Amino acid sequence: MRLQGLAFAAGLLTWPALAAPDNGQGDLSVTIYNNNLALVQDVRQVSLPPGRSRQEFPDVSAQIRPETVTLTGDGFGIVEQNFDYDLLSPSALMEKAVGQTITLLRTNPATGAETRERATVLAANGGVVLKIGERIEILRDDGLPVRVIFDAIPPNLRARPTLSVSVEAQRGGTRPLTLSYLTPGMGWNADYVALFDEQAGRIDVQGWITLTNTTGTTFAKARALLVAGDVGQVQQPQYYGGRPQRPRGNVPGTESGGGQQVGDLHVYPIEGRTTIANAQTKQVSFLEVSSVPARKGYEYRNHWLGNDEEARSASSVLKFSNARAAGIGEALPAGTVRVYMRDARGQAQFVGESGIPHTPGGSALALRTGDAFDVKVRALVEKRDVITLDEWEKYARWKVTYPDGSTAEAYAERPKTYYRTQMRYIVTNARPVPVSVDVIQSGLNQWWWWRELRVPQESIQGVQDSADQRRWDVPVAANGTTELTVTFLTPW
Repeated sequence: MRLQGLAFAAGLLTWPALAAPDNGQGDLSVTIYNNNLALVQDVRQVSLPPGRSRQEFPDVSAQIRPETVTLTGDGFGIVEQNFDYDLLSPSALMEKAVGQTITLLRTNPATGAETRERATVLAANGGVVLKIGERIEILRDDGLPVRVIFDAIPPNLRARPTLSVSVEAQRGGTRPLTLSYLTPGMGWNADYVALFDEQAGRIDVQGWITLTNTTGTTFAKARALLVAGDVGQVQQPQYYGGRPQRPRGNVPGTESGGGQQVGDLHVYPIEGRTTIANAQTKQVSFLEVSSVPARKGYEYRNHWLGNDEEARSASSVLKFSNARAAGIGEALPAGTVRVYMRDARGQAQFVGESGIPHTPGGSALALRTGDAFDVKVRALVEKRDVITLDEWEKYARWKVTYPDGSTAEAYAERPKTYYRTQMRYIVTNARPVPVSVDVIQSGLNQWWWWRELRVPQESIQGVQDSADQRRWDVPVAANGTTELTVTFLTPW
């Protein structure tokens, strides 16, 4: 019989005789960070006898970090604390019963007669091995009605996650004790819904906080505070490597938001009290603004001086600002923005989504919502050859240091060699309205030994955004085509 299929007779279970008082949850405050971490502060009214006693605090997080636990109050000291995380379940009961005696209750399906046998549990590893009298038997899932009766619950199994603390009280009496600890298993993220009106050049934005609780414990009627930002943790793994490339146009702002802050973190309190149930996802609205100026653009990025086999769709990019002047005026926590537009019938349709990082107030945002169906670009390498300029560069060949400390250097000279690449970017627009496409050539700062980049010819004046990329704003008429031609001189 499978462990999860075991049943037990609850009426025959007995609790340990020396159970401590049940000090249930009290006045709860939960601070939730968005990197899978929460701070729980729980003020419980506890009756302490004078002298030493063991106090149990059930309904703490099943993922509590015991090393972060603090218990504060007046007139007592902590002697020892233990976290009992082995929870009561049929499989846990059977595993703890290894070497112990249990009772098997079998029912004859034909007659309904019940028989009882005492059995010693020999093993519970992937199945239960029993010794019944002189025979060895495996508890199987053979469809026969079998119940297992345990004489008692082992003292280290808990129906709920429980923290036990041994304290030394100077005086007896009931007093408030504040239990604080950190726990993973609880987090939140922001989700945004943006309704974009392309003709009016406006968006309406609604922001939602999504709370998740997988701690194994419900936190009832808690004051909740959400913290936006990543707090450092020693055990937090560090990742290195490239970040996902975002559309150009994201510029951090310098406006102070109207919300609350703690240190360098932004905080968002949830009004009133809320119950954060275990295994629950809860959503709370935190932002609602309308008629924010926005515009749609297109972006095409060619890596290195690459050659396209066929035309590729330009990216659709939605641009707006969270500045006060634009109508938002708030810092935006990291999350996903889902963009909708109304169709010809006036019904909102989903057109794409994009993630945003923690965004200070006054920032400019550019969100890639997908690939344009009707706006395409093809990059072509028209010609690539090698040229030698009438310039020479000197470089060190070797350097020798003599015993007396003097040095001698030998030099050589070589002509400067460049590669001339002639590029053509064909931009097509099948829409009935004119568009403007940001064509970006990246990968120009290709190697660490990069020396110089020259652009002697271009049909549209470009902008060198950085050593690595150059950008052109290419206008394309309705149902039209524009060709951009550029000549690059590069040292590789």
